[in-house]
Order: sequence, then structure tokens, then C-alpha cells
Amino acid sequence: QVQLVESGGGSVQAGGSLRLSCAASGSIRIKAMGWYRQAPGKQRELVAVITPGLSTNYADSVKGRFTISRDNAKNTVYLQMNSLIPVDTAAYYCHDLTFGGWGQGTQVTVSS
Repeated sequence: QVQLVESGGGSVQAGGSLRLSCAASGSIRIKAMGWYRQAPGKQRELVAVITPGLSTNYADSVKGRFTISRDNAKNTVYLQMNSLIPVDTAAYYCHDLTFGGWGQGTQVTVSS
């Protein structure tokens, strides 16, 4: 199973931006990849998905603000997050939808 390592989390004020990265230890070329998030006391939820063919899907709550992308040459998936709001505060996880596997998560905190 490919190891996934997230980075790029941090603390920002509302309206700010962050770019998360998910680096895989092996090829992601044929994998559908996703970003999920989990806020304290809540279930983990899907944020965005990108297929090998570059089709994307987003949770309604992040449409127009977040963008998922991938660089197969770098075995990396990105999540560009703009116009952040406090309800975006959560631990964000990278997920290999094709073969399974999760990263350890990176914390995003948005203050008002």
C-alpha cells in the first residue's frame, strides 16, 4: 500500500488561503484520490475527489472555493483552499480511493 503524507496545514484568518499537499510514496497515476476532513465531534466527510482522467467532484460546502489537482510526475495531490471560513476548521486527510489508504492528516484552523 502506498504511503500518503499530507502537509500544508496551519492557522489562518477567515478569508485566507492554504494549499495542502499529499505526497505518495509510489505512483498515483491510476488512482482516484480524495481529500476528506474531520472536525471535532463530527464524522469524516468528503471534500474533493480527482480521478485519473482529471474529473473532479466537490462537496457543496466547498464548491467555488477549493480546487483539487494532481501532479502524477511528482506523485502528489493538492488542495487549494481559498476564502476559508471558520467552519472549514478540521483535520484534512488524503485518501487513495482506488486501493485504500489514508494519510496521517494535517490540521487546518480558521479563525474569525
